[in-house]
Amino acid sequence: MKALLLWPIMPNSFWSYQETLDLAGLRSTNPSLGLITIAAMLPSDWEIRFVDRNISLETDTDWHWCDLVIISAMIIQKQDFQKLIQKGVALGKKVAVGGPFPTSVPEFALEAGADYLILDEGECTIPMFLDALAKGEQQGIFRSPEKPDVTQTPIARFDLLDLDAYLAITVQFSRGCPFQCEFCDIINLYGRKPRTKTPEQMLQEFQVLYDLGWRRYVFVVDDNFIGNKRNAKVFLKALIPWMEEHDYPFILITEASLNLAEDDELIELMVKAGFTMVFMGIETPDTDSLVGIHKVQNTRHDLIESCHKITRAGLQIMSGFIMGFDNERPGAGQRIEQFIEETGIPQAMLSLLQALQNTAMWNRLQQEGRLLDNLGTVHQGAIMNFVPMRPIAEITQEYIAAFWHIYEPMSYLKRTFRHFRMMNGWRGKTQRHLTGTEMRLFVTICWRQGVVRSTRLRFWWQLVAIALTKPRLLYDYLTALGVGEHFFKYRYEVKALLESQLAVLQPVKPQKDMVYELESVQ
Repeated sequence: MKALLLWPIMPNSFWSYQETLDLAGLRSTNPSLGLITIAAMLPSDWEIRFVDRNISLETDTDWHWCDLVIISAMIIQKQDFQKLIQKGVALGKKVAVGGPFPTSVPEFALEAGADYLILDEGECTIPMFLDALAKGEQQGIFRSPEKPDVTQTPIARFDLLDLDAYLAITVQFSRGCPFQCEFCDIINLYGRKPRTKTPEQMLQEFQVLYDLGWRRYVFVVDDNFIGNKRNAKVFLKALIPWMEEHDYPFILITEASLNLAEDDELIELMVKAGFTMVFMGIETPDTDSLVGIHKVQNTRHDLIESCHKITRAGLQIMSGFIMGFDNERPGAGQRIEQFIEETGIPQAMLSLLQALQNTAMWNRLQQEGRLLDNLGTVHQGAIMNFVPMRPIAEITQEYIAAFWHIYEPMSYLKRTFRHFRMMNGWRGKTQRHLTGTEMRLFVTICWRQGVVRSTRLRFWWQLVAIALTKPRLLYDYLTALGVGEHFFKYRYEVKALLESQLAVLQPVKPQKDMVYELESVQ
């Protein structure tokens, strides 16, 4: 079998870092870990071509060559995902799809014409698919309620990647999350009982990347790295000596819940293992909203002090914030903006709430008759896909103002400096040297922020202060400023997209609690 594996185009978003990548001469933030893991599960006698369409497009020769097209997608990729399915069908190719989007919304792939739906987790459903192929079955939907043992998951085919094109390479330690936030689809996809790989597995994956010559960011893409704290600590204790022996070749990033602040040992182990950044879903500083979405783990301790504790230990925080919860009071955008300023968090992923299909929130809103006729997404330029309790125009206008102010260049520089000044300056000793890509980005930052913009004076004295007082953090600090270039530009796109959607909102039921519905917004 000749299989063409395709990763659809990712539209510009918070996570795309498009402007920063362009400045650095890179093509994408990270590859599809799911697809290259599936590649490792396919029969050894198959011929495989992997194409990340964010790096380069497949050719007509690739389409002619293949017998089978395998496509994975997240919901934000749905437009290109649909086009690829339709193209495969039009060319007479068998099309198989999988990944989080078709698993959550299988009817979308079916309507587009996909022949095989390999849903849920591939360790369980890829064997079903291969068995169906062997029997000559022309179509099929393969599902499994069973959650696989990830200690049996093979090492992803990192050798299929154009490593020079990416900012980060992804690996995975665990699947699942013990919490039950109403808006989140992770527990639907992977369950509430975190399953972890063994330390030996993870070190083998790290060694493969090391042997391939990778020396930049490694994103441990767990939905909650500390979902199983005991196993996370066992892994970190094995990782620390490996990183020391290899001169800390990777800069590690992951996602974790804010209750990380409750475990001093875990924080210290993460820092000593080479983690420099952690994404956390803070969502909102409003306790009523947190209780309403069942995110009670964020109500046990003071949110700002929890963030400060993690930052002081040496971890840069990225955070997720959401506007539009049912219990939200007016002024939520300003409160989130104030929280971000007080914590100094540089990268704050602020989004309007979207109801994702088959989540507890989706089901509740469906029963209440509040869903609008479009799928939720995670794009910052997308308006809400349900009728909120506050006027949607009011929420959206607050959101636009907050996003705009958060990513105003001077504001970004000031809080990034405060964030890094708060951090412990410890970093593992490394023999890494700046690459041409990094030098290109850092020189551009100095030019744009230190010469062209009105930030010039602040840029230079902050840079000198970090270099003198936190020299081990200088690389991370400059990288954070480089990422800011994406947000400085992206805020214009977000503002324009949302304002254009507000322009076509039509009021219904003009009463004291005005609600709006979308007329023709995609």
